[in-house]
Amino acid sequence: MSIYKENEIEEWYSQYHQTIFKYIILMVKDSQQAEDLTQETFLRAYKHHHTYKRDSSPKTWLFRIAHNTTVDHLRKMKPIRLFQHVFQKEQSASSEDIVILKENSRELYEALNNLKVSYKQVIILRKIKGFSILETAHILDWSESKVKSTLFRAMQTLEKKMKGEVNYDEKQVRR
Repeated sequence: MSIYKENEIEEWYSQYHQTIFKYIILMVKDSQQAEDLTQETFLRAYKHHHTYKRDSSPKTWLFRIAHNTTVDHLRKMKPIRLFQHVFQKEQSASSEDIVILKENSRELYEALNNLKVSYKQVIILRKIKGFSILETAHILDWSESKVKSTLFRAMQTLEKKMKGEVNYDEKQVRR
């Protein structure tokens, strides 16, 4: 079992470490911390490999671990540092397009960062990382209906923030 477990974890690391890192960096907003938390995620996966029941994909199981690891970290950390997202320019984009893309992306991430944590989490998992409703429910340990309703409210709030219609800090309202 040990060699099988090690090989499986290595394979999962090879397949998923980049996407898990990208998910974590969206939550913690610090690349070094995201690297550490990604490593912690895979250490926990190795340590608790025996609990993987194979009723979900390895990716979903690993994202659940990454989510819990990140939430544990965020609970300990106050205040959360500002996210510095580095956008890579596309070769075919003009300089003007790149500037507009960066400004729009900055505004989106700024609005996203001002949402309450549950809204931010569900938007990142569903809209940015592309997880299904079922996978998101497993990762967040929510019901599918909670994922749907929270995503709906989160997207409405995000849209209002992007339009400048919401001028209060959503994080101060219900958690």
